[in-house]
Amino acid sequence: MRYTVDEVFIGTVRLLSADGERSGIFKAPVDGPVMLTPTGLAGDEQADLRHHGGPDKALHHFPVEHYALLAAEWPHCADSVGAGFLGENLSTHGLTEHELCIGDVLSIGAARVQVSQTRSPCWKIDLRVKAEGASRFVEAAGITGWYYRVLQPGLIGAGDVLELIERPNPWLTLAHYWESVTAHRPEPGMLRRIAMAPGLAADKAKRWAERADWLESASL
Repeated sequence: MRYTVDEVFIGTVRLLSADGERSGIFKAPVDGPVMLTPTGLAGDEQADLRHHGGPDKALHHFPVEHYALLAAEWPHCADSVGAGFLGENLSTHGLTEHELCIGDVLSIGAARVQVSQTRSPCWKIDLRVKAEGASRFVEAAGITGWYYRVLQPGLIGAGDVLELIERPNPWLTLAHYWESVTAHRPEPGMLRRIAMAPGLAADKAKRWAERADWLESASL
């Protein structure tokens, strides 16, 4: 599996709303290679470090094809949505949640990364799109994008090849993962299997294992 990185984006924290909300969702394409470190790209910032950034969310990837769905749903933003609009660091064509699995290890330029989790859409997407319910639409459509942890730092840039190296969980595509964990009442056994998947972010593994416990206790 080989795909080409179309663009790499970084950004600084800026004002997102008149209420004073600040965000790092505003990104601009990088001209030339940029260093990818264990906590993200050099020069990239996040406002809310409790929910964004960190080793298991070092690099955010969002397929450019998903923007067509947003533009169709909210025509008022059709001229503005496109690569980088929702704060992603990597943009590609042809690679979606159906092609990647939790735990996949890939090379990008001189770096090596691992798929750690999907993005969890939040209210900041509503503010960015200027449409109430945009985050719920992204969640329901499963067009979340995903995060990587960095296994090997290195320079990356537009035009680099994104190549699959290892796949420890071929049964757990990101699409299957998202459908399973967002189900109204998922099967506890599936949640436990997901929680044990190599490469899944530790906080998510703990969360799904605890949810499986709760579901089983609630059924007694």
